[in-house]
This record gives sequence, structure tokens and C-alpha cells, in this order.
Amino acid sequence: MYERIITHNDMDGVVSAAICSYVFQIEDVQFAGPNTIIKGGISISERDIVCDLPYPLLCGLWFDHHEGNLQDLTYRNVTVEGIEGRFALRDSCSRVVYEYFSEKGVALPSYFEQTVEETDAIDSFNYCSTEEWRRETPGKLVDYSLKASSPTLREKHRYMSKLVKWVRDLPLKEVAILPKVQERIESYRGEEEKILRLIQEDSSFFSYDQQEEIIVIDLTRHNRRPKVIKNLAYLLYPQALAVLEIHNLYDRGVKTTNLGFSMSLGINLNNQEHQKDLGEIMRELNIGDGHKGAAAGTVYTSSKAQMLKKKEEVLKKIYELWMSQG
Repeated sequence: MYERIITHNDMDGVVSAAICSYVFQIEDVQFAGPNTIIKGGISISERDIVCDLPYPLLCGLWFDHHEGNLQDLTYRNVTVEGIEGRFALRDSCSRVVYEYFSEKGVALPSYFEQTVEETDAIDSFNYCSTEEWRRETPGKLVDYSLKASSPTLREKHRYMSKLVKWVRDLPLKEVAILPKVQERIESYRGEEEKILRLIQEDSSFFSYDQQEEIIVIDLTRHNRRPKVIKNLAYLLYPQALAVLEIHNLYDRGVKTTNLGFSMSLGINLNNQEHQKDLGEIMRELNIGDGHKGAAAGTVYTSSKAQMLKKKEEVLKKIYELWMSQG
């Protein structure tokens, strides 16, 4: 029936794939980012299950929770009701997958409930305090292992494929103590210190951001894109309400003048009512998509001069839209 799972290359994608793998006994899992699907970088058929990614031209089952992907279907005159699978605005795609099969009466392992609960918090960054965010739960540790660097993309995907099977067959607390997972967790801990130093060097606030609400991490000075986990900036600037990372895109390792923007809300806003919607900011600028709490976009330019101009323009518009949301 279904032969392959194509899923997002993050914790949510891994857990979504693990549930689908359990239900259909599928071993073949391929990882991708949204742009790969949008550009048709993978050949997808009705024998494929697609998780946590934009809807392709064709697939067997589709599961997702990104509001912008739903809007994209509207632009394409595609109705979500006509697609096999499920779209729902949940904290994680794994929640969508879990609810879909549970409601169909599929007997799922009891440990999936805790796995999905942790994935909800990780994917939505829905923590009540810095202490809660930094508490090393089994899910957090498994996510650390995903964030650790790999020598090559192939090796990273090889590890993720193994992780899908471990998450499928074991509770997270047992996955987190597996030797290979532990090895990558320790590797991540060492990398985190370097990332914090880099963030400190490359972060600032807009000159017009008098309240210092948005941390801007500008990585465009680097010839090679450094590894940064932008949410770590909240350890340095706990008062901030959001973090915005800007970086150049790379084509086969070569720096281009195209820009990537990535933004997420801080923990402070999880404790109060607010109207902030980062996905809406990216959609309003027509550069990308995301959730209310996290979003990303891409701006294409043809020269360094145009890149610098567009960078300042987009940064200013992001701030203006942020302020307009109240």
C-alpha cells in the first residue's frame, strides 16, 4: 500500500514518521525541508506518506499543521477535504498523526502519548519558564541528539532513520540512554557552548527597538554558515520577546547573496495573552511561512548591493509588522 515516508528533518518529523512506520510497518524513511518539496526536489507518488511538510502534487497520505501550507492549498484551488490524511492546527504534526490513527481505532503503544506530548512542547517552544525549557527530559535529550553536528548530511539522515525506528519501538526514556544517542547528546553539549559565544558576537537589537523586544542574530558576515540554535539567545537576553536570525543561503557549500530569515517567540510570551503571529509576518511579506510562534522566509537577490539593501528593508518591515500586531 504505502512504501515510503517523507518527513521533515526535525524532532517532529522523526516522531511523525515513527508513528506512521509503526502503523504501516514501513522501513524506508526520507528526510527533507519544506523548500525541497516546494521545488519538486523529490519524486513523490501515491505510495508515499508525507509528514510535517507542504503538500506535494501527489501523495498517498499527508499530515501537517502549518497554517501557511493550508493557505497554499487555497491558492492552488485544492481542498484539504479531498486529501487523504489530515491537516489540523496542533502544536506538532506528530499530534495530528497520533490523533488521526487513534480516532481510527488503531492500537498504538501507550508510550506514544508521552512521546507526542514532549514533541508538542519542543516543536511549539511552549514552555512556561527558562527552567522548564532547560530541564533535560527524555524528549529534550533526544532532540539534543538531533541537533548535534554530523560529518555529512548522509550520515545525519542515517542517524535520523535509526532514530525513527528507536522512537517507534521504545519509550523516549529508553531511547535517550542508547549508546549512539548518548554519544550525540554529549557532542551537542560541547557545541552549545560555542554556539552561545557566537550568538553573543553576532547579536544586537534594532536601533529603533527601544524596548529591546527582538534579538537580531546576523550571520551574514560569515563565509561559511555557522551552526546556530537561535533560541539559545534567550539565555543571554532573557528579557527579549522574540529572536530573529538572518543568514546567507549556500549552494553546494558556496555562499550566495540569497537570504534566509528565521524567527521565534520567546518564553516570556507563553505566560501572557498576545496577538503576535510570526507566520503571518512571513506571509504578509510574501517570503515564507510558519506558526504563530515560529516562522521562516527566504529573499532572493542578484548582487551583494541588492542583498544589503533588501536585508535592511526586510528587517525594518518585520519590525513594523511586529509592532502593528500589538
